[in-house]
Amino acid sequence: MTNSRTVVFFGVLIALALAVGLSTRRDAPDSPVPTVENTAPQGARALYLYLREGGRAVDTLLTPLEAIPPDTRTLVLAAPEGRPVTTEEVTELERFVQEGGTLVYLSPRELGKHQAALEGWLHLESGLMLPASSRGLDSTLSDVGGTTVDVWLPVGPLHGLSQLRVSQDRGLRMGHDDAVPVAGMGGAVAVWRRAMGKGEVYVLAGSDLLENRRLELLDNLRFWEALAARGPLLFDEYHHQLAPPPPFSRGIWVFTAQVLAVGLLYVVSRGTRFGAPRPLRVERHRSALEYVRSMGWLMRRAKVEKELLPELDQALRQQMQERLGIPMGLSDEDAARLMEQDGGVSATEYLEAKADLTRTHAQPTVAPADYARVARRYAHLERALAGREARA
Repeated sequence: MTNSRTVVFFGVLIALALAVGLSTRRDAPDSPVPTVENTAPQGARALYLYLREGGRAVDTLLTPLEAIPPDTRTLVLAAPEGRPVTTEEVTELERFVQEGGTLVYLSPRELGKHQAALEGWLHLESGLMLPASSRGLDSTLSDVGGTTVDVWLPVGPLHGLSQLRVSQDRGLRMGHDDAVPVAGMGGAVAVWRRAMGKGEVYVLAGSDLLENRRLELLDNLRFWEALAARGPLLFDEYHHQLAPPPPFSRGIWVFTAQVLAVGLLYVVSRGTRFGAPRPLRVERHRSALEYVRSMGWLMRRAKVEKELLPELDQALRQQMQERLGIPMGLSDEDAARLMEQDGGVSATEYLEAKADLTRTHAQPTVAPADYARVARRYAHLERALAGREARA
């Protein structure tokens, strides 16, 4: 019966948790990954559909870069952060460009975190912050957080273009001597170009030029139209995907088997009784008097009566100060007089007890009986003080 109630209770709790979870479910936030499947503001779905519906040869690459189709003219790597580009893939990219291909690499904003091999090959470093500018826009609210950069050198797909719209963020530095800055503003560079063999590499700071939210601003779309006009254009989607988790090691499986074995043993031991139930053991706890006797025996064995005598007077004087306001620094005669005056306790009784304590303490060895005699006299005085407080 108890087990049935427990099962029902936890079942109700699980049902309530599911109901609360379903009632508070919210739409997933917009994805910031610039893939051709992402329809959010930072995705690249609009560019992909525009080029494909316009009759351009565009496609996606879902395999490593060692398998670039031979007819590809332009390869786009849009700020990939899911998988790192390997050294072998960098070698294939270099071969692709040397043979006449065009590589467009839109670098992630955080350098040194996601694509170390690519950044090492291109010698990329973080640059200056792009200044704010709304030139070319009808309103400053058309693209909040963006800025306008100028095309300094209209070569290749930048031919005939004058302005591009990007995020107001840091630009890039490219360490190759033959790399040329082709677009930027002030001292910050947004687009670099480097010729390699028969091909060329364009490096952009961020994925702003292909994002859905900025595709139609200024000359952004014309840049991609010029690239697609060269021939088949390929968007790398493979490196946006997260790498699969490593397979479980043998140790994990062994640990799981051990846990299952222990759990099975527990179930068997709890479900089957191996003998008659044993009677409950009655535990008898020690009384307070036994503790007091033990403490007294311990003190007697320790032979600390001589050291404990001054503590008796110290405790009484402390009680006199707390209950009657008699300072502990007063002499014994003055304290006894005030105790008799304010507390009703005989001054002679206190002075005799103090004299007895002093004589006993002066002895070379204090016997337990002598300590007990003095302790009783002081205990009587403490009870007398407490009795006055009770009567009040």
